[in-house]
Formats: sequence, C-alpha cells, structure tokens
Amino acid sequence: MIDHFGINCSDFDASARFYDGVLAVLGHRREMDFGVAIGYGCEGKPQFWISKWPGAECNREMHVAFAAPDVETVQAFYDKAIELGAESLHAPRVWPEYHPGYYGAFVRDPDGNNIEAVCHSAHGE
Repeated sequence: MIDHFGINCSDFDASARFYDGVLAVLGHRREMDFGVAIGYGCEGKPQFWISKWPGAECNREMHVAFAAPDVETVQAFYDKAIELGAESLHAPRVWPEYHPGYYGAFVRDPDGNNIEAVCHSAHGE
C-alpha cells in the first residue's frame, strides 16, 4: 500500500551502515545513492529512503515496520541490528495482542527511530 517513505538521519553514515546491514537480512539493498539520500528496495524500486538531517536538534522518533517472510528472518534482523549497535526495544516474540501469528522485533536505530521487523504467520504461539 505504501509507495515509498523516508526518514531524516542526523548521523547519516551510521544510519547508512545500520540500514545496509539490517535491510540486507530482509532481502533489500541500496537501489539509489545520491550521497545525501539513499533509497533501499528490491527489483530496482527504492521504497525506503534515508536522508541527511541538516538541523542541529534531534529528529523526532518515527516507527517503521519492515516485512519479513518468517520468524527466522525476524531473528536475523534483530541479531544484525544488535550487532550494529542498535538498542533493543523488544526482542523477537509473538505479539498476540496485535493479532494471532504476529511475530516482531523492535530496535532503536542510530537516530532514535523505532524500527521493527515483522512476520504475520508465526506458528506455535
């Protein structure tokens, strides 16, 4: 449903390293790179963008959930994010309060955004 979206990053290089790593786990890569903005996606279509934040103040937190095909990929996303220095908000688990089969992990990226990987078909809750 979403064509594309983006976030501003005060530490652009740290954010680029972070998103290069965690999005690769989910099967995405840099599709476009303009030096001050990077578009990530697959099949030649960037759907998620990061841009340099020009302001001195911190950017306001945003929540982004990336689709994962299975619980193993959610775990791999979480592991990679922690390896890259992300703060753990919620380790991977089933979230039955959202809906049956909702399996997600939440981390804070280098700019303080709440980033999630989610699979909607977890078994054995």
